[in-house]
Amino acid sequence: MSGFFLSLIGVAVVVGLAVMYLNMRRNDHLGELLKKRAEGARVQSRASHVEANHFVPVALTLTQDSIYYENADLEASFDLNRIDEVEYDDELVTGKSVEGKCRALRLRSHGTAFEFVLQPGDCDKWMAALPPRRMGDHAQAM
Repeated sequence: MSGFFLSLIGVAVVVGLAVMYLNMRRNDHLGELLKKRAEGARVQSRASHVEANHFVPVALTLTQDSIYYENADLEASFDLNRIDEVEYDDELVTGKSVEGKCRALRLRSHGTAFEFVLQPGDCDKWMAALPPRRMGDHAQAM
């Protein structure tokens, strides 16, 4: 009986190590994506793209004319001239509070909201480079 439990513990340790390895590899890949877009970037950071209740880690980059969000499975971007509104909030569009002192960056394009959770230190950099603006607010050009 004790051999069974030792085997079970061994399997749990192997699974735990595999999960740790995959997380480290994902972080390495995000770092590579940030390096790839570093030239010409106004601001960059790691963030979480929010899809329903799923938080997907992404490399988030703002260039002169686009925002890129990428990971190993996703390569997407917005042209800045297609973004109607930019908001920073401590709640997601679902009403769920953002944990810690993180902030949500919400982009609206043609009635659809896209949200990214930024770490506290990154939010100020993003707000300086991409100020909040409402639809029809022509005073602040991106």
